[in-house]
Amino acid sequence: MKQSLKSIFAAASILAVAACNTPTKTNTDDAAAADSTAAVVQLDSTKFQKEIDGKKTNLYVLKNKNGMQAAFTNYGGRLVSLLVPDSAGKPVDVVVGFDSVDGFVNSTEPYFGATIGRYGNRIAKGKFSLDGKQYTLATNNGQNTLHGGKKGFQYVVWDAAQPDPQTLVLTYLSKDGEEGYPGNLNVKVTYSLTDDNELKMDYEATTDKKTLCNLTNHAFFNLNGEGSGPILGHVLQIYADQYTPVDTTLIPLGKHADVKGTPFDFTTPETIGKRIEEANDQLKAGKGYDHNYVLNGTEGLGMTHAATVKGDKSGIVMDIYTQEPGLQFYSGNFMQSKNVFKGGAKDDFRTAIALETQHFPDSPNQPGFPSTVLEPGKTYKTSSVYKFSAK
Repeated sequence: MKQSLKSIFAAASILAVAACNTPTKTNTDDAAAADSTAAVVQLDSTKFQKEIDGKKTNLYVLKNKNGMQAAFTNYGGRLVSLLVPDSAGKPVDVVVGFDSVDGFVNSTEPYFGATIGRYGNRIAKGKFSLDGKQYTLATNNGQNTLHGGKKGFQYVVWDAAQPDPQTLVLTYLSKDGEEGYPGNLNVKVTYSLTDDNELKMDYEATTDKKTLCNLTNHAFFNLNGEGSGPILGHVLQIYADQYTPVDTTLIPLGKHADVKGTPFDFTTPETIGKRIEEANDQLKAGKGYDHNYVLNGTEGLGMTHAATVKGDKSGIVMDIYTQEPGLQFYSGNFMQSKNVFKGGAKDDFRTAIALETQHFPDSPNQPGFPSTVLEPGKTYKTSSVYKFSAK
């Protein structure tokens, strides 16, 4: 970036928040900061200090040497705020969310910014088999299980440690039988903000019984800034030649389909809104895009380059890299204006997108999909990176 992010953020005083255990309040009296960062909300860490299920929640802030900042809460392992400079050097909060723990607790949308598990995405009819034994899960998405069940990882309070200003480590023990899954699953997620303006997500898990594991993060992004309106003008490229078509309940049909010649073709950059209203049975099923893309293995940062998306107003570019085989693209089709974000805007229809790195939906019931089975003695380990720049 041409302009020093460090000086931008220092001058703006955007998140003067304690990153951990001591209650601290931000300074809201700085008129110059308010004037220069009208679209960015200062967070008060005391609003994130609560006791839920006998465990304390808090706010944790990561900062890199450029002055970029990412704020998390250990309630649900959620990304609350992510400040990125736009093409003019002005800081923009590109993640939608709330200004308190209560906001997330009371939200009608449970997944804003959350760490998702044990199983990201859907499992058909809440059932799967391992070694001939059938397991029944809690169903919370019609007849299907979505994102771990009725009390997935988005509702738990994670143990949190911040070893340095750029790193947050979250751990959680998901006990044998939780939401119907077998095995005691020990999970560790490390979020780090690198000096290359990357938000890195490292996932690890071990189990004492054969089980399923498919972890991801469900941040909702608007690269023009929270409250800036629909994301239909965002320009998206997904490095995938195929996707997995779904039935009317959004469960994959078990096959791959070519994107060429369909509204799902983002092999070259295209606005999200250009074809989203086309007469297409798959778009009808998801009320827009809510589909898994089969990544084609384009190399980047030693991983697979999954996608590039650019905010049409801000010039902010987000590149996604992953070790996962799939990317779920969700265009905010079920946002219903029922929740008020930290800046005062509502979660209106299609005002944010999710791009979730993951294994494929319903893999336990789809023998042709990459396996999500985790066995005792083995470690689930995967990384994804969301890298930011501006043009």
